[in-house]
Amino acid sequence: MKFFIDTANLKMIQEAQDLGILDGVTTNPSLMAKEGISGEKNIIDHYKKICEIVDGDVSAEVISTNFEGMIEEGEALAELHSNIVVKVPIIKDGIKAIKYFSDKGIKTNCTLIFSAGQALLAAKAGATYVSPFIGRLDDVSTDGMDLIAQIRGIYDNYLFETEILAASVRHPIHIIQCAEIGADVMTGPLSAITALLNHPLTDIGLAKFLSDFKKVNG
Repeated sequence: MKFFIDTANLKMIQEAQDLGILDGVTTNPSLMAKEGISGEKNIIDHYKKICEIVDGDVSAEVISTNFEGMIEEGEALAELHSNIVVKVPIIKDGIKAIKYFSDKGIKTNCTLIFSAGQALLAAKAGATYVSPFIGRLDDVSTDGMDLIAQIRGIYDNYLFETEILAASVRHPIHIIQCAEIGADVMTGPLSAITALLNHPLTDIGLAKFLSDFKKVNG
């Protein structure tokens, strides 16, 4: 499973990259705003900085909600760097835009997926990734993992090449569950990724090893 980090924070992206396990980045206007980044030029420059850190795909979201606007924005984003994946919402004009980009060889991430039907349409249009938001489904008392399993089954039935990018990952259990079901990618905060390192028996074992070493070696 690929590991993406969901942030616009360059320090966190670099930290994840330094771990040696980072495959890509997802970001959006909300995450940009959280880092105090506004204005078209500043946002464009920030995407470029992210692409300089990361070797893999970097999702950059369009703001327009009509076909023509999505195409104009998406083509401009794709020209920034070969790592850029154009992030498009699952709306009617979004599906049309994904088909257009797919035919042009531009990678896409169809976002705000909350149903298997939406994921099926995105795959039919040729999306590179679909992003089901599992954490947000959990927030409304729906098991996001059921959606991941549904999409996995549909894509396997028809050999769709679209990758399932589990989004809105909140904690390490989400990551493990996505891996068990067969999500191709997960994107979440650095805290969820590094939490996979933690286990109390590891801490106890390491403390004992170091204590025993000190007793023997002084």
